[in-house]
Amino acid sequence: MPQRRVFRRDFSVDRRGQGLLENSSDRTVLCGKQNSEDKDVQSHTRGCSGRFFLHSKKKGGLNTVKTFKVLSGLFVALLFLVTAQTAMAQSTIFNIPTTDTVSKGKAYFEFDWLMQAPGLEITGTGDTQRLYIYNPRFIVGVTPNAEVGVNFPILHNANGASPNTLGYIQPNFKYKYYNNDDAGLALAAGIVWNTPLNERDISDSWGYIYTNLSKKFKGSMYGPRFTAGPYGVLGANQDATQGPTSFLDQPRAGAIVGYEQPIHAKASFVADWFSGKNGLGYFTPGISITLPGNGLLNAGYSFGNDSWKDSNANRNRLLFIYYGVTF
Repeated sequence: MPQRRVFRRDFSVDRRGQGLLENSSDRTVLCGKQNSEDKDVQSHTRGCSGRFFLHSKKKGGLNTVKTFKVLSGLFVALLFLVTAQTAMAQSTIFNIPTTDTVSKGKAYFEFDWLMQAPGLEITGTGDTQRLYIYNPRFIVGVTPNAEVGVNFPILHNANGASPNTLGYIQPNFKYKYYNNDDAGLALAAGIVWNTPLNERDISDSWGYIYTNLSKKFKGSMYGPRFTAGPYGVLGANQDATQGPTSFLDQPRAGAIVGYEQPIHAKASFVADWFSGKNGLGYFTPGISITLPGNGLLNAGYSFGNDSWKDSNANRNRLLFIYYGVTF
């Protein structure tokens, strides 16, 4: 979703607005990256499926009736979820924009929550430094094929050096310029912009543009959809000597890839990827569940593309959960 004393990672996502930073077609998220060698915290703004497991084991036979009632209740609740007659377009998967747009006259609200896991153990203190990201997003369909949105990601670095909280505003726009339902093809393009609301002496504005193509295989109700396209970063200083910097890493262009695989009428396995070991570069697999009342629940785990480069690389990884609703 999803930076560093300079805060820098931009989580861009376009799920129903997308971006962690998310754009209405992209959501930009803020993520944290830390280096074990110098213990510096690197903050990143990134444009960043819920599955819950319950295991209970009881001994003896006296709890059989109670256990049956509990399981029956869970079954009824699950049946209610999967038979709810709702469906919604997905403006983003986790971080990457899809080719979907919010329908004209409709609105979409989403709240993203990310937690760095595991956190960084601070040597000699017993404390753990951990990044949290809170990102409310709002998107409106302005034409049958265009949406505009705004995100307000807040990045909080618990137990980090001051300043430990940064806020951003992320306006975004997406336009679907081609759609062929019969062939399962669509093309879209958009922009996500990121401007800091505080601490502007250490972070400046930047954004990215993208275009993508999606192909839905319609042989059955469980046919997958693939999304792919290029992105490019705009603005932001590349050198600290030029002033405040929020997108330090290279490259400043790359690919976006997404995969959505229905496994049930109301549940799908989903995954997306921004290429590049930069402020956008994350791979996020997870589960997406359609809820009653035009709701959507996604849960996944974001791996920074640099997560395997050294012994501390797993610090650039975040648990990613969001809830969205169309109204």
